[in-house]
Amino acid sequence: MIEAARSLVGRHGDGNIHTVAAAVLDEHGRTHVGLNLYHFTGGPCAELVALAAARAAGARAPRLLVAVGDAGRGVLAPCGRDRQVLADYFPDIQVIVPTGADVRVVPIGDLLPHTYRWPAQQVQRLRFRAGHLPAVRDGSKRVTMRYADPVQVGPALLVFEFDEEISLPGRITSTMAKRLDRVTDDEAREDGFAGAADVLPGLRDYYPGLQPGDEIVIVRFDVDDG
Repeated sequence: MIEAARSLVGRHGDGNIHTVAAAVLDEHGRTHVGLNLYHFTGGPCAELVALAAARAAGARAPRLLVAVGDAGRGVLAPCGRDRQVLADYFPDIQVIVPTGADVRVVPIGDLLPHTYRWPAQQVQRLRFRAGHLPAVRDGSKRVTMRYADPVQVGPALLVFEFDEEISLPGRITSTMAKRLDRVTDDEAREDGFAGAADVLPGLRDYYPGLQPGDEIVIVRFDVDDG
């Protein structure tokens, strides 16, 4: 990975705008690279460009990252902004950093101990179409099925998509991942479907590319009193 970044900055760096290259190792063992783009307003660092390139190539769980400077500067430690981004979006990633004449691999948490965790400070939003508001309000709807829409147990704002959004304070009480084609009739009826056979066509109204073998999440929630 170090050599991949060194080669990239050596071939395409210009000593001015592009002066750092980064390499990212993904969950499939592939390496993705990127160059920084300096601008006085705050152009992106090489690490962020490489992470975006990895995502564009299908990577979803980057494992390892390294940055290398031009002009023989060698491995560089990520800047403060990059450390915060990595800690927020990829808390399990490891980073290659310089240690005098050598390098070592460290977890991102070691580079930013006791960090502010941006995701932990945000109230998650569970979005619904406007027509679901009456059933949620009267308690007849307490289950929703989601695809590629990460949620977790805890406080949530239930948002209903009117021209002017209406929000209700609530809480996600449980989540259960399940293949769509294994959803039971009882689970389907909890979400307002007539039976399991209606789940796929119903959810495709929200997720057009959904397939029977895809994993969905059955989300149970409550509305806070008052």
